[in-house]
Amino acid sequence: MVDVTAKAETIRKAKARGIVKMDPQTLKLIEKGEIAKGNVLTTAKIAGIMAAKKTGELIPLCHPLELTGIDINFNIDRKNAQIEIESQVQITGKTGVEIEALTAVSIAALTIYDMCKAVNKKIVIGEIMLLEKSGGKSGTFVRETSR
Repeated sequence: MVDVTAKAETIRKAKARGIVKMDPQTLKLIEKGEIAKGNVLTTAKIAGIMAAKKTGELIPLCHPLELTGIDINFNIDRKNAQIEIESQVQITGKTGVEIEALTAVSIAALTIYDMCKAVNKKIVIGEIMLLEKSGGKSGTFVRETSR
């Protein structure tokens, strides 16, 4: 694990995104709350938040962090039959939270798959990426996206 003892504490933020693609019928079931396992997006949000908090246990050599803020939002795109997941994570600390933001999106996406697999096993999880990060010595990063 990288030694961050001498690094200054700064406000660090990261935002990540991922896409879960499915057939239109599955998306309608999610929106109507008719998936047998329950409310898909609420469960996925809780799972993503829990995962961000446990990133140091899941990813080898990743620092365990006391996160000060985590949020996950979903954008339903009916035209393309997909759900866009976006996470935002922040901390005042000595190391960044990019992996925590990416972990939150990944686990939220896997939770959507798990809850919907009984009606659609063809769901595709993809396009998981860091959108932006700020704080620390390396400064600010903002991905240019086509969206």
